[in-house]
Order: sequence, then structure tokens, then C-alpha cells
Amino acid sequence: MDTREIDNTHPIYDDYINRWAFFLRSYMGGEDYRDGGYLTSYIHEDKDEYARRLDLTPMDNHCKNIVHIYSSFLWRVPPTRAFGNLANDSSLEPFMKDADLEGRSFDAFMRQAQIWSSVYGHVWLMIDKPQSNASTRAEELDQEIRPYMTMITPENVFDWKYERTASGRFKLVYLKVRESVDRINETETEVYYRVWREDTIETWRATNNGEQKIEDIENTLGKIPAVFVPAQRSQLRGIGTSDIADVAYMQRAIYQELSEVEQLIRISNHPTLVKTYETDASAGAGAVINLPDDMDGALKPYQMQPSGANLDAVMKSIKEKVESINRMAHMGAVRGTEAMTQSGVAMQTEFQMLNAKLAEKADILELAEEQIFDLFCQWQQVTNDVEVFYPDAFDLRDYDKELLFLQQMRATGVQSETLAQEIDKKIADLLLDDDTLVKAHTEIESGAQRIGNFADEITNGG
Repeated sequence: MDTREIDNTHPIYDDYINRWAFFLRSYMGGEDYRDGGYLTSYIHEDKDEYARRLDLTPMDNHCKNIVHIYSSFLWRVPPTRAFGNLANDSSLEPFMKDADLEGRSFDAFMRQAQIWSSVYGHVWLMIDKPQSNASTRAEELDQEIRPYMTMITPENVFDWKYERTASGRFKLVYLKVRESVDRINETETEVYYRVWREDTIETWRATNNGEQKIEDIENTLGKIPAVFVPAQRSQLRGIGTSDIADVAYMQRAIYQELSEVEQLIRISNHPTLVKTYETDASAGAGAVINLPDDMDGALKPYQMQPSGANLDAVMKSIKEKVESINRMAHMGAVRGTEAMTQSGVAMQTEFQMLNAKLAEKADILELAEEQIFDLFCQWQQVTNDVEVFYPDAFDLRDYDKELLFLQQMRATGVQSETLAQEIDKKIADLLLDDDTLVKAHTEIESGAQRIGNFADEITNGG
């Protein structure tokens, strides 16, 4: 029995599997994060004490916050699509409303793909079409046979291979995917794999007893219908760079220090009583301590009150780490909860860096959609002329400062009709939405009166 397809993995798969697991835990938080062993145990700390400290240590999830801030900006304005020849295809509307056959629209599916690519560094999107004996498109629709999307996270892609074509372009020629893991009993599981090639699609079943090829069908498309979607491109083909690659490690350090904060507060608020075994003592307000009559005076009970002075130092360290996270993610002007002390130039630079990062991510998603619709057109045998447009700018604006600046400009008294109109338009841009903005600009241009010295017109009888 040939089992080489299942046994082999990509040479760098083992190097990245632990990183993907760490990024996932950092994003998900909760019990999975606490159970990940990211809290260092103290010397001589037993399992019960460690478990209690785990339970009492809160987690400040910066990873999830940053990923969703990126997503909110990217999808604040939905992308626009010109479908061209594909617009008349009867499968397009069902596909856009239910892209994955689980009720998610195509926009919702792409947003989830973007979120998970930010977490892992990349995801794979498959666009497949079930086999059918239908002879017409109408029969396919009756059978609900149409292309659909599947998202595959990187820990389920065990092997992949690119080859350079004669034109110099790289193409995907091999992909091995784990599709499901089912538990048979307490000790045995069965795992299903699918191996994609340009000409064949193999399905394998693996159990504790070995592996078995259960299906081998022709790849009618003639290519692997998979799209690689990175969060950021890396130097390795098939591997992306996570948006939280640096943030996750800083979040782990904050998690360690939050445990120290909890310990400092609890210990400093509850002093330790040192006494002999014979001494009868109880804790709490108004406690009474009964000493044996024959006790040595040097053994008098006393309290150990740890100093809480280190608490400020730990809290300062946490604050500095949060500021480091904001710098790494270009979020200083977005996630700041205190009054900003930056200069206008510094804030503008921060906005521009975040805008550039978001524009890069939008370009990656735009390219991914173009590849998806190219595969969709091939499945439907339609000439591809689909165009996808994601926003190019994600400007963050301080409306109060802009409005104050425009008011100050108007108050300067510069005698210019053009300047006055443009100031009014800028104010309208700040206040109105797209539906009424064009109308407002027209009213400003048509209703404006000339401002200036009309002495020449009066002299000439004007």
C-alpha cells in the first residue's frame, strides 16, 4: 500500500506549526491561552497553586483588538466589483449571497478570510464545484450545483509545491489538505486528506492502522483551484507573515506581568502571620492571639507585611509594553485612551503609516478576489473580465481640528471667492454623507457671491 502521500509534509511545515498554534491561542484568548503554558511557574510552586494563579490571572487581549481594528477599517467601505460577462451567469447571485454553502455572503466570507490571515499569516481559499451529470445550467441550478468557497487554515495544509512555467510565472502544482478529523473511540481517530494535482484529485483515509486511498478522480479544471491569501508577504512562497507576529510575544510578556500584579496586590493586602504551633491565633479584624504562659519572649508572633512599592514599577512596565504594541501595529493614534500629546506632524505620520499598511492589505485582498473570480469563470466556462476595486485610502481624520482650522481660515478675511467656496466645500465634506455631498457642492458653487473690492465695476458703471 502506497502511503507516501500522507507521510510526507513540506520541509518547513514543522518549523511553523508551533507558531501558528501560538498565534491562534493569542488571538482566541480564554482557557486555550491559559492552558498554553505561557505563565512561568515559581520555584517550589505546586500544581494546585499554579492552577489557582492561572485562574486568577486576567488576559488583556491586544491581538484580537488589533486584528479587528484592521478589519473594521478595511471593510468600512465595501469593495466594488464590475462583473462584465459574468454578470449574466445564473450562478453568480447565489454565489454572492451564499459563498460557502453555509449561508455566508461573499463579503462576509472574505472578511473572515482576512481576519484569519491576519492571525495565522495566511490562509488558502479553495473554489470547488461538485461533480454533476447535469447537461444544462438550469439542471445544475436545480441540483444546486455551482462553485463554492472553502477556507483552509495553514495547519491543515501539510504540503504544497510551486513550479515556474516557461513564461516565468509560478503556478501551484501540488497541494495536500487535511479535510476532517473524526474520533472513532477514545484511542482511535480517522483523518481524511485530499491531495490535489493538476490532473487528479485523490482522497485518503488515515487511521491508527494505516492509510488507504479511497478515491482518485480527474481534475476537470486542469489546475488546482486554490488561492493563497497572505496577511503580509514573506520571502517564502506559500508562507505569510502574521499581523500579530510581534504583538503576540509582547502580549505574552504582559500576561506574565499581570500575574505578578495579582500576586503583589493579594500578598500586600493580606500580611502573613508568623507564630509558633502552640500559639492560638485567628486572622481578621479584631483577631485575638493567645500565647502560652511559658513562651520565650523572643518567639513573639509578628506579621510580615510585604511592600507594595514594586506594583507601580510593574504597572509602568505594562504601560510601556502596551505603547510598544501600538507602535508595532501603527495604532498609537487609534488605540490611545489618554489625551494625545503628539504634535500634529507626529500624528499625521502615524496615520500615514497605518494608511499605507491598510492599503497594502487591501491590494492583497483585491488580487485574491481577482484570482477567485478567474477560477469561478473557468468553472462556469465564461470569459473572465471581472474587475475588483478595494479602497486605496483609509485616512483617519481629526474632525474637530479640521473644522477649527477651516473656521480660522475663514476668519482671516482673505478676499478670494475661490478660497471661500473651497472652505465651504471642505466643511461640507466633514459633515455630509456621499448622498447629499454632491448636491451641497452644487449649491455652494451656484449660490456663492463674489467677495472683494468692486470699485472698478462701480467706476465703470457696472
